[in-house]
This record gives sequence, C-alpha cells and structure tokens, in this order.
Amino acid sequence: MKLEVIASDEGSPSNPTAEPVFEVLDVESVPYAATPTLRFHLHVSDPAGRAVHAIALSTQIQIQPARRTYDRETQERLVELFGAPERWAATTHPFQWARIEALVPGFTGATSFAVEVPCTYDLEVASAKYFHGLRDGTVPLTFHFSGMILYRGTQDHLQVVPVPWSCHAQWAMPIAAWRAAMDEQYPGGGWVRLAPATLDRLAARKAARGHRSFDDTVHALLDERGEGAP
Repeated sequence: MKLEVIASDEGSPSNPTAEPVFEVLDVESVPYAATPTLRFHLHVSDPAGRAVHAIALSTQIQIQPARRTYDRETQERLVELFGAPERWAATTHPFQWARIEALVPGFTGATSFAVEVPCTYDLEVASAKYFHGLRDGTVPLTFHFSGMILYRGTQDHLQVVPVPWSCHAQWAMPIAAWRAAMDEQYPGGGWVRLAPATLDRLAARKAARGHRSFDDTVHALLDERGEGAP
C-alpha cells in the first residue's frame, strides 16, 4: 500500500474545497467507569462522499461561559472563578476543559463515533469549579478538531490530509450529565482535596469533639464562624 501525504489544509486533490463536517449529538455518563466519565456521541460527514480509511482525531473541548446567562445565586457561587458580576464581561473568557485523542474507523460519506472525557470533582480545577457552580441549564461547549484524515485512493493508495483547523462544533451540554457522572462515583456526597496536615487536624478535631462524621466536624467549625447553612 502506498502513502501520499497532502501537506495543505485544503482537502484531497479530488475535491480541494470540501472538508469534514462534525456534529455533537448527545452525551451520557459512562456506568462502572474507573473514574467519572462522560461519553460524547459525535457525527462526521464528508460532503464529497469520499471513502475514508480512518481519522486520527484530536478533540479539544473548550467551555464558553459567556454564551449563557446566570442568576444572582449562580453568580455568587462562581465569584471565585470570574470575580464580581460587574466584571464578567471581561473575565468570562473561554477556557479548556479537555483534549482527547480518538481513532475514527473507516467510512464512506458519514459515520458516528464517540469520545470519552474523564471528569474530576477536584474543586481546585477550573472546569469542576464551574460545573459545580451550575445547578441547572446547560454548559456552552466548543469542540475544536484537528488531526489527520486517511482517504482511500485508487490503485491501493492512501492520501493523508490534515483535518482543517476550521473544523469545530458548538453544543450545549446539560449540566445534569456531569452531575450524573459525579453521582455514579460519589453518591450522596462530593470530594474536597485537603493537604495531609489539614486532614490530620480535622481528624483530631473530629475525635476530640466526638463527632460521628467529618460532615459534623465541618458543620461545627462553620457554625463557630457564624456561617449558616446555605
């Protein structure tokens, strides 16, 4: 099999203006995964109907916070991420959530495929902090695609063409999907990363006060500081 590399982003020589079209169709929580994981279902089509041997695809997913509205309570929960609401016009810039590599199997015309995105409940991570601050609605996402397309040519040739940088898709992900992934791993609770020294101090306070759980200890500490329940 012979390999021919096309170095430009203009598609194969047979149709230099056509480029693949990507769409996001749906998302679901992956059950029984080792870590919280979301599976995005995507669709790709080749307008020229060419035979694609495979696509070595890189998908960069960005969160676009300025593309939705927020009520006052949500703004208060996100103040650590974006600052005071009056500054949000300047601070709600897009930021990266994930970068995923995938191999799309061969097809002619169009096909569907999936990419899996591991998630974290570490509230030191901007994406988790943003997701945790949303109680309902959707998360505005932009999927940016790059990589290499292997077209089947004549006489057992393969043509390798870069995925054009202009290939992208916008989609609104229901925040309920992220919460379902979290509930799969952390039912009835959340996750906060603490330094070992902090955890030791918290455990000592729990033992000294005879609290049944760390929840009781944290509530007691908040009550001492006058922090009421939300």
